[in-house]
Amino acid sequence: MEAGFPISSPGDFEAVKRIANEVEGPEICALSRVVEKDITAAWKAIEDAPRARIHTFVGTSPIHMGRITRTTPEDTLRMATDAVAYAKSLCEGHPDANVEFSPMDAGRTELAFLYEVVEATIAAGATVVNIPETVGWTVPTEFGDLIKGIMANVPNVDDAIISVHCHNDLGLAVANSLIAIEQGARQVECTINGLGERAGNTSLEEVVMAIRTRRDYFKEYYTEINAKEIVPISRRVSRTMGISVQPNKAIVGANAFAHSSGIHQDGIIKSRVTFEIIDPKEIGWKESQLVLSPRSGRNALRHRLSELGYEVDAEQLDKVYERFLRVADKKKAVQDADLEAIMSDEIRAIPAVFELDYIQVVSGTRISPTTTVGIRTEDGVVEKASTGDGPVDAAFKAIGQVVDIQLNLIDYQIRSVTEGEDAIGEVSLKVQDNGHIITGHGASTDIIEASARAYIHAVNKLIQIRSEG
Repeated sequence: MEAGFPISSPGDFEAVKRIANEVEGPEICALSRVVEKDITAAWKAIEDAPRARIHTFVGTSPIHMGRITRTTPEDTLRMATDAVAYAKSLCEGHPDANVEFSPMDAGRTELAFLYEVVEATIAAGATVVNIPETVGWTVPTEFGDLIKGIMANVPNVDDAIISVHCHNDLGLAVANSLIAIEQGARQVECTINGLGERAGNTSLEEVVMAIRTRRDYFKEYYTEINAKEIVPISRRVSRTMGISVQPNKAIVGANAFAHSSGIHQDGIIKSRVTFEIIDPKEIGWKESQLVLSPRSGRNALRHRLSELGYEVDAEQLDKVYERFLRVADKKKAVQDADLEAIMSDEIRAIPAVFELDYIQVVSGTRISPTTTVGIRTEDGVVEKASTGDGPVDAAFKAIGQVVDIQLNLIDYQIRSVTEGEDAIGEVSLKVQDNGHIITGHGASTDIIEASARAYIHAVNKLIQIRSEG
């Protein structure tokens, strides 16, 4: 665990020291430049850790030597070996401490010089040599060849572990790390959620699950990571850092196991492996998600309704699906509460003499609100329009013209069934007719439509009451 850069600030020093004193299990590593005071500070921060490591680095590419350290290759090589030797001397009295060295910007370092630096720092006492792809420059074939070249051209390479540290500037950090493993790297420096400088570092969860999922390909390679902790630790890091995980992030993103396409949902319902190569429970997710959207099919809707406790026949499903699509077209995703509202309407359904087909509203501060409704009747769709004291009142009057029943509204309530700007609203109302008090309910993302549905629901109930005498 690389805990920090102790020389950078008193706060960083204290943080690394506390981690070294309190965290048990992993090696606690402190970062330093090839500068004696850096290395001393790094050691003082971690010297009490049961397992300690000093990680020192210097740029070895022509760009870094020419524009940052302003040193020759010969001076850079001397600085690297002196730093490793000094770090090793500090570790000698410790029961379990070692030194790691990184030739920064290795991806743009001349190969012959890179081989020379790796060989010399291993000879000076580095037991881990990390090959940083500092700016994400190389593509996987190049980076794989670079690691292969080190394994073939550094005589004492077997005396150290070759590590890699890849950045994601071109989105290749994980791919470069995986090919490096194939070519001989045995340590991958990575981060939870791929966090890191600029575009980030290699994502721990992606490397772990690539190796675990493709055992047929990676064969003898493995990690000892407890995969069930991946999602919980991802969430904890996200909360602590205040950095949200992008929804489409592999493995730990909110959409990683969410299926919205009707074809995919149908496949998942029939067999999870049709569209998932990882069992979500294996990494700490509770289950896959079927995100009900306008692209969802009847099978996905029936499946979710069944999970919610609703069993519907084919005719009922057709009606519910029609309502579902109207809601889905207005919302990004239909939630369980939306389905509950839709089903509540359907369960309450009585013989529908009248049904709302469409509704249009014209309203404003300087015009009379006008509502036009299209009502399905046994003779087809009948359209009427009316003005009123607001669009809801206008809707009720327009409906009254179609049904030829005038009701006295005595109670009207609205509540939000779901959350957000696109929430479903449910209207409950009471109307009076010759001593009868009748309730009506309607739900929609449009409150005027929900009101019209509730009024028509009350009208249909009244017709049923009258027919029953």
